[in-house]
Amino acid sequence: MTADLIAVVLLLAVTAYTCAGGTDYGAGFWDLTAGGTERGRRPRWLIDHAMAPVWEVNNVWLIFVLVIMWTGFPVLFQTVFSALWLPLALAVIGMVLRGAGFAFRKPSRRPAGRRLYGAVFAIASVVTPFFLGAAVGGIASGRVTPGTDASADAWANPTSLVFGLVALATTAFLGAVFLTGDARRFDAPDLVGYFRRRALGSLAVLTVLAVVTGFVTHEDSPYVWHGLTHGLGLFFAVVAGTAAVATVWLLLRTPRVWMRVTAVAVVGSAVLAWGMAQRPYLLPTSLTVTDAAGAPATLTWLAVVTLVALVLVVPAVVLLYWLDTHGELEELTDSELRGGEGPAGHGAPPGS
Repeated sequence: MTADLIAVVLLLAVTAYTCAGGTDYGAGFWDLTAGGTERGRRPRWLIDHAMAPVWEVNNVWLIFVLVIMWTGFPVLFQTVFSALWLPLALAVIGMVLRGAGFAFRKPSRRPAGRRLYGAVFAIASVVTPFFLGAAVGGIASGRVTPGTDASADAWANPTSLVFGLVALATTAFLGAVFLTGDARRFDAPDLVGYFRRRALGSLAVLTVLAVVTGFVTHEDSPYVWHGLTHGLGLFFAVVAGTAAVATVWLLLRTPRVWMRVTAVAVVGSAVLAWGMAQRPYLLPTSLTVTDAAGAPATLTWLAVVTLVALVLVVPAVVLLYWLDTHGELEELTDSELRGGEGPAGHGAPPGS
């Protein structure tokens, strides 16, 4: 019973990281595709202002996932990080370079330095979700089992490839939806239309990839396919599809907060559908929740610590997001730092 509870918490933490971290990776994707220095100046200005207050807090959920894995399910942790060390290492490198690129781009005074750090940030934002998705695809395909040696087949297979592309499209979709709302918040109507079109386009690509994923899993991951077409897996898949239709309808209207909610529902429901499709396995057909669980005493204390952490962390994260979306965390402009006047964070970037 305790093991099942911890497994649910693990799935919810993965869902939270996918939705929160995916938003920032999507911002990096649109930074990469914004164009040259002049053409991409406005989108990159919005990305910098929208991401600055919250981008690093999203890693809280990733740390939470790792702690639950190695404490609650040590066999799962050992198996996954042994068989999939290469894509996971590439994803970690991408996270580090992405953070460094974003942190150093803005204060860099030389245009060449800003371009270099911006390129590192953007490219790493594409590499990271792809390899994380590829690792998840390796798990879903059933190729990762206890005792599996690290090999290309564990993550370079049809399911891993399509999961990697889905992860990339998902981040692009989430990032575009959130940036559409941020453009309205920063009073940049030209960027509302800019990111609205990209949100609709990325959702269309994501829809096509979802169909392709169905065909691939039917042949390459039959257990997951069966779970996605029956029971709770099918239920959450339907919820994701319904939320996608609602998101399209909201995107075609004046951007409101519900647009973000439905976009998160699309992605969150898709992750939950995958989790439910694998039940009762953590590694399909080879490692159940019960077999992977740690000692009962360890699981009991992990449940207690998790409850305490959630009580302390969740309200703080919710407050942070509330302050950010209500414009309470906007940075001071250059003119304000020099003693000038004007609302912080609004208007066009300097020199526009």
